[in-house]
Amino acid sequence: MTTATSVPTAASSAPVAEPPARFRDLLTSEWIKMRSLRSTPWTLALTALFVIGSAAIAALAEINNLRTMSPAARANQGFHVFVAFPAAGYMALMLVAGSVGALTVVSEYSSGLIRTTTVAVPARGAVVLAKAVVTAALWTAVGTVISTGCFLISQAILNGQQAGVPLTHPGVLRALMASAQLAPVCALIGLGFGTLIRHSATTMVTSAFTLVMLPPIFSQSARWSAAISHAMPVTAWKRLVQNWAPDPHSLAYSATVPGSWAVYALWPLIAVVLAVAIVRHRDV
Repeated sequence: MTTATSVPTAASSAPVAEPPARFRDLLTSEWIKMRSLRSTPWTLALTALFVIGSAAIAALAEINNLRTMSPAARANQGFHVFVAFPAAGYMALMLVAGSVGALTVVSEYSSGLIRTTTVAVPARGAVVLAKAVVTAALWTAVGTVISTGCFLISQAILNGQQAGVPLTHPGVLRALMASAQLAPVCALIGLGFGTLIRHSATTMVTSAFTLVMLPPIFSQSARWSAAISHAMPVTAWKRLVQNWAPDPHSLAYSATVPGSWAVYALWPLIAVVLAVAIVRHRDV
């Protein structure tokens, strides 16, 4: 008689836990979200075209002024650097960058995609940081292209009257850097507002009001009012682009160059820190 031997059944394998998402994966995901939108390349291209075109128009207008200037006035080339970065064009850039930065967050809340994102990646702070890094990188590249294009086309036009300035002219590099960094600064501020408000229309209005409409309210003839104005990104940008010393006889309080760079650093830093803190302590 033979003894039946039982063969042990293989134990059911336990489900393998998915490894946590790496920050590099989050960056890739946010970049795919950004570039997959059809509106993104069109928005960036039209914004660059408008801002660079405004620099060309400002340079053409300056040529008309140069024809009526005395030789002594024409010798003052400090203003020709300022012409390369017209306020109208860069105000539009601030509005677009702030709006697109806000939409990187608000669009996910309005579509409900944020629920899928938080289920896939429970670390909400890391998601916001990835959005901030991708937004800052994209708008830094766009801002650099725009500021360089503005300078080159304006100086090419001014060279027709022998009034152009080279890159080595005092203040040019600072103006280029300040104009290039204005776009990511505003985009990160918009991202912070989007995380805080989470409503498209309200976020757009708040971003536009803070970046463009609020600073002119404060006069620079009173110290307290000038201090508030100098703490705004647009005022800091104007001071950094301006490559001539403030008038010592003016009654207005002028912003300083180090203080203006500090404004550039603090606004996006505070916006991102608040955004990370908010998403960690608030339900979707």
